[in-house]
Amino acid sequence: MQISPQQVLDALKNVEDPDLKKDLVTLNMIKDLQITDNQVNFTLELTTPACPMKEMLKNACTNAIRHFVSATAEVMINVTSRVTQPSNSSSLDNIKNIILVSSGKGGVGKSTVASNLAVVLAKDGAKVGLIDADIYGPSVPTMFDLVDAKPAAEETADGKTKILPIEKYGIKLLSLGFFADPGQPVPWRGPMASNAVKQLFNDTNWGELDYLVVDLPPGTGDIHITITQSFPISGAVVVTTPQQVALADTHKGLAMFRMPGINIPILGVIENMSYFTPAELPENKYYIFGKGGGTALASRFDVPFLGEIPIIQSIAEAGDKGKPVALNQNPLLDVVFGDIASKIAQQISINNAQIVNC
Repeated sequence: MQISPQQVLDALKNVEDPDLKKDLVTLNMIKDLQITDNQVNFTLELTTPACPMKEMLKNACTNAIRHFVSATAEVMINVTSRVTQPSNSSSLDNIKNIILVSSGKGGVGKSTVASNLAVVLAKDGAKVGLIDADIYGPSVPTMFDLVDAKPAAEETADGKTKILPIEKYGIKLLSLGFFADPGQPVPWRGPMASNAVKQLFNDTNWGELDYLVVDLPPGTGDIHITITQSFPISGAVVVTTPQQVALADTHKGLAMFRMPGINIPILGVIENMSYFTPAELPENKYYIFGKGGGTALASRFDVPFLGEIPIIQSIAEAGDKGKPVALNQNPLLDVVFGDIASKIAQQISINNAQIVNC
């Protein structure tokens, strides 16, 4: 008996996206359905290349077709992605999602997290940009071995001049550090700093991006307010360490994003420098700065806890050498950063779907 396209689609209506709470057919995730004899071929289009449920959804599709249509069907599924964006985006239409990476205080590894998050999303196949908006202490030039780099510029058809971001490791990069002498301080007042940061968004030819990761300055200040009130932000990630002083400052940073007039979705909390594991005792975890602070903070604000990043010398060394550690082969850190990136992309997809349905 010949298998019909409608039979396949009816079967796939039984497979629900666990995050979006609708079936794959209704969500228009089934593309290019082709049937030849007993072979069923189609493309499963996910909402992010970093989807943590990719294999689960593939298996569920195969099982649904074999259960409802034909037990002997040969099912071939090609998985692609089309990153969604909020339907209420009012500017920067070529950038689908802007992710802010924030911290209540300096020294907690915010720039390390932002850099490796960008790297992992790019490795997963997304089009990614990274803005280093930490005007007083830019880290991206060092972390990507671009200390002496200077972006080029181009003139557009309407006579405007656009900055061209520097591309490295598959990421489009721009830092205020590219425009200043690395050995000199930048004593800019708040309005000057805010205007400079806005130029990184508005006066740059970013092309098409799925995600633009923004490494914010530590604390809460003019630049945070300028960015959150000037651009459509998909969400903010907050980085902390387990110490009480860091958690207290992080509490203020989380509260800022929920203030009236800002009201940015909080994608979750990341706890950096969570524990130490000696190389000779890989099963042991020593929580030398305290334990559970990040989890408790996320619970207090009712936001996701995205994960713990351990204290590992190679993380700092990789950043100092200009090659973020997510580019290296480290099984533990591949899992840690991969899981964090997947959860962030997943949360953005859920939020975007909720905005569309409102």
